[in-house]
Amino acid sequence: MNVHSFKSMILAGIPEELPKTKVYDETINHAPVRKDILTNEEKKLALKNALRYFPERHHGVLAPEFLKELRDYGRIYMYRYRPDYEIKARSIDDFPCRSKQAAAIMLMICNNLDHAVAQHPHELITYGGNGAVFQNWAQYLLTMQYLATMTDEQTLVMYSGHPMGLYPSHAHAPRVVVTNGMVIPNYSKPDDWERFNALGVSQYGQMTAGSFMYIGPQGIVHGTTITLLNAIRKLKVNNDSGGPRLFISAGLGGMSGAQPKAANIAQCISIIAEVNPKALQTRYAQGWVDEVTESLMELEKRVALAKKMKEVVSIAYKGNVVEVWEYFAKKHISVDLGSDQTSLHNPWAGGYYPVGLTYEEANRMMVDAPELFKNKVQDSLRRHVEAINTLTA
Repeated sequence: MNVHSFKSMILAGIPEELPKTKVYDETINHAPVRKDILTNEEKKLALKNALRYFPERHHGVLAPEFLKELRDYGRIYMYRYRPDYEIKARSIDDFPCRSKQAAAIMLMICNNLDHAVAQHPHELITYGGNGAVFQNWAQYLLTMQYLATMTDEQTLVMYSGHPMGLYPSHAHAPRVVVTNGMVIPNYSKPDDWERFNALGVSQYGQMTAGSFMYIGPQGIVHGTTITLLNAIRKLKVNNDSGGPRLFISAGLGGMSGAQPKAANIAQCISIIAEVNPKALQTRYAQGWVDEVTESLMELEKRVALAKKMKEVVSIAYKGNVVEVWEYFAKKHISVDLGSDQTSLHNPWAGGYYPVGLTYEEANRMMVDAPELFKNKVQDSLRRHVEAINTLTA
């Protein structure tokens, strides 16, 4: 697609006539289906909230389609309106604009939703399992159109992906004022977030997804390195060999790819477990981790060789980190440092994957048997802690 066509599609926003319907493409992105959490009355409200973006003459076609998405995926994503063009951080000059500041924000949005960056791009989720840029594709189209047409004397006000409108301001005012997930403590449990998101009224924007500022693992390389270096300084165990310390952690998705890079800088042998094959291969292809294995026996041999050769190396283990901790405890392999960068703020919806289930099995169980999944996670966490305590006793 040439730049002119891309600019034209951005300026068009939501088309007057209905575009051809699209379906979720599972060959591109294996996102977990969100659980069915709404009552029938709440589903009616979710439909009403979704239809507000479209002329009434289209509601007869869109309502059943959106209801099917709600039943199939637990959310209304409006796949019919997902753009056909590739979403990526293009040159700032490729974005149509009357304000360069607005064009910069468009660039940031597209970076957050780039398939090479976002965790679940078809769900408009950048990282952390639920860190959303928008709740649906209509919000994306409207926001991009607002940004493409606004001037340096206007400000776009947004809440949880929903563009509230353009307001007169001035050249030194923010071009966008955005906030996400404003809920009170009495209604801030995980199921409350799930319900509000399914209703289309609030989203969890994480720290840099809903504010469009996500820059991937590079954002925390420095902080992770400093943390590791200070942890090494505080270690009480002797290191007579003078070789690199052994560091075990989990998580290569989202910003967690910083872990093996930080471990290399801190001169460690690192093992980072990851259950999602796509996330693991992405970080390996991007150079964040040096080697990949899915064999615990090979992992043991590789660590022994690295210790012997005093070699700094980062190893991605395709599997659950609990397996690593338990195996190393059984083999009495000394571990100097342990951590975890899975999204444990979101344990019941993809933030933590329990041992004993494949990535696909866990995703299915989240939807089909959420209470069983919750029990599996709790059992896994107990095993996780027990294995760590065994090694550090």
